[in-house]
Amino acid sequence: MNEPRQARRSLFDRLFGAPDPQPDAPLPGGPVGRVEADDVPHARTWMSWPASRSIWGRQLDGVQQDIALVARTVARFEPVTVCAPDESAAAAARALCGSHVEVIGSIATDDLWMRDTCAVFRRTPSGSLDAVGLNFNGWGRKQAHARDAAVARAVASREGLPFQAAAFVGEAGAIETDGDGTVMATESSLVNTNRNRGMSRDGVERAVLDAYGAERMIWVRGLKGRDITDDHIDVTSRFVRPGVVLVQVPPADRNDVWARDAREQFAALEGAVDARGRRLQVIRVDGPGQVRSRKSTFVDSYLNFHLVNGAVITAQFGDVVKDEEARQTLAAAFPGREVVQLDVDRLMAGGGGIHCSTMQQPLA
Repeated sequence: MNEPRQARRSLFDRLFGAPDPQPDAPLPGGPVGRVEADDVPHARTWMSWPASRSIWGRQLDGVQQDIALVARTVARFEPVTVCAPDESAAAAARALCGSHVEVIGSIATDDLWMRDTCAVFRRTPSGSLDAVGLNFNGWGRKQAHARDAAVARAVASREGLPFQAAAFVGEAGAIETDGDGTVMATESSLVNTNRNRGMSRDGVERAVLDAYGAERMIWVRGLKGRDITDDHIDVTSRFVRPGVVLVQVPPADRNDVWARDAREQFAALEGAVDARGRRLQVIRVDGPGQVRSRKSTFVDSYLNFHLVNGAVITAQFGDVVKDEEARQTLAAAFPGREVVQLDVDRLMAGGGGIHCSTMQQPLA
């Protein structure tokens, strides 16, 4: 989007070693908070129920089954709240998700990609939570989004959290944060006239840093116009912890635009320095050599995982060797967490994955 003395070293040690919008009025109480890393303890995961045949067509039933599987799996580890477009859709969601998943019909949605539509939660200087919205506009007005554009504010309101709109248009899947002052993103998604017309890269950068409470932005170029997101970074490159990132690289015999983009991200991040002056340690994850889907929109990403309390929820693709290598790498990256791999091919054929369809709410 990786002798006798060496044999005794843990996998962790071998891999990671030693190191168009208008903003709301400022939130009360002084400086804004900071968006934390995904691995902090969670109060819940937010999801959204897909119900639109105009969006999904004949794929809808299968995608619903995959979303229900993700929700049930996450619910083994932490509370899950699924937003449905209406009460009829909520009833269908409850039937598939089961009694351990909360489904609500009070926050109407258009589609399932909660990573991009939900509020982004921040830790304030006092230790409480507030929320920021990224002014979702349907990935550059590529899809109907009237209801999804209101989800961030509605979620914050339901949780009783102060809310502010950011001074840029974007999606949380486009921005990775280490929770320690550094964020990374693709230029193709955020520095794009379909989201931030008239804003320079420096202007977008300032707005992102302000919204996330961060000090340093690391940019990778990305790809415009090749998918609905304009190349979200959370498919290819993810923070493990401050100073360490994972990057998925495809097999050597692939030379399509996505393969070249992944290799470019790897090279760019190898030379990057974070907000604390650390040169990033970049860990390669090999993508699958084979997948079960032939869809051109299929996302074959192990790194579009969702961290939950005590686990990493990720995908598997039927490539036994690469699936197991990825599982071991994630287990080493996040020691103490169970790695759960799911077959969610129908979801990933829709252009996104498990991380794309979830948003964590940290514990207050």
